[in-house]
Amino acid sequence: MTLRLYYHPLSSFCWKALIALYEKGVDFTPQLVDFSDPEQEAAFRALWPVRKFPVLKDEAEDRLIPESSIIIEYIDQKFPEGPRLIPADPTQAREMRLRDRFFDLYVHVPMQKVMTDRLRPEGQHDPYGVDQAKAQIETCYRMIDQDMDGRTWLMGDDFTMADCAALPALFYGNMAVPIGENRNVAAYLDRLKQRPTVARVLREAEPYFKYVPQ
Repeated sequence: MTLRLYYHPLSSFCWKALIALYEKGVDFTPQLVDFSDPEQEAAFRALWPVRKFPVLKDEAEDRLIPESSIIIEYIDQKFPEGPRLIPADPTQAREMRLRDRFFDLYVHVPMQKVMTDRLRPEGQHDPYGVDQAKAQIETCYRMIDQDMDGRTWLMGDDFTMADCAALPALFYGNMAVPIGENRNVAAYLDRLKQRPTVARVLREAEPYFKYVPQ
């Protein structure tokens, strides 16, 4: 295998890349990195000093590809024979990228703010920042609920990179801020979890769920 994915099973952005790899049916070597192991942490930092998951290494081309969206674009171009995760039509591709960015920046990032605050030691919490993050997530839920009215996936009938982004944002987001009465969002999350590639990612992460902050 010439592709190696550096990841952790609980990493939400890694889920996004894993779903895409499974959707494309791409062979790759998963390289789990445990930051609690000083040697593994140092090796990964030497590879990618930013120290953020996921990172894909194309060993055949000696090419390093960081960032989940860039990884997905890379494999979609490198393996065109699989299902398209980025629409061929430029207008549709732009609309899809907007949704991808929406979930990553406006749902995923504030979700991480809420979840990581739960890991802070006593006296080091940021209640104001958490309240701001929760308010943003709630606003996004309402927007998504309208956008998903009558749709199966974010772009309609086709599963795309935007849906890969939506799963981790909504799965963990529901732990940070319950989806509640946003019925279209809840139904969409249920459809995502039932998709075989997503179910596989969740199944692989399940042994680590005990480490998720509650």
